[in-house]
Amino acid sequence: MGLSDFFSDIYAAFTVTEAHAESPSDGSVGGAQQRGDAGVSGGASTKTPASGTDEESGEEAEANKADAEKAKERTSGGDDESGGDDQDGGDEGGEEPDEEEEEEEEPEDPKEALEEECMNSKQCAQYKHHYDECAERVQKQQEENGKAEEDCVEEFFHLMHCASACAAPKLWKQLK
Repeated sequence: MGLSDFFSDIYAAFTVTEAHAESPSDGSVGGAQQRGDAGVSGGASTKTPASGTDEESGEEAEANKADAEKAKERTSGGDDESGGDDQDGGDEGGEEPDEEEEEEEEPEDPKEALEEECMNSKQCAQYKHHYDECAERVQKQQEENGKAEEDCVEEFFHLMHCASACAAPKLWKQLK
């Protein structure tokens, strides 16, 4: 990459390009031409550049509010087709919520159960003992002084390392 490529990339990254959209010939985009957005809908406004700001212009606020109301009507059962206001080309909005409801729940991760089993096994007993003693000391210090002089991070990591090392071969057997 040459120096000129570097500067042209930087220039391209910081220049603002305008998005131009052609308006549909039949004017079926819901209210976009009435707002003066030249066919752009969905809360985008080409009249006032609001990129880089957290605030939305008055037109953007109105467009976002209208879009939210339309989405609310679609999900609440208001599927009556009124004129050409439907932005998605005549597709019924009832299909999207069905897809969200049909999503399968992710299966439970067996690693957590295997590590818990290993933490309580004889193999990791000494690490668990050290961690439990440390936790008791820290709790006692917090009750007496209001704060603890130590933490149990090192003991916890030793316990987790032992549990992970114990659970790994069992997990691989289950996954194969």
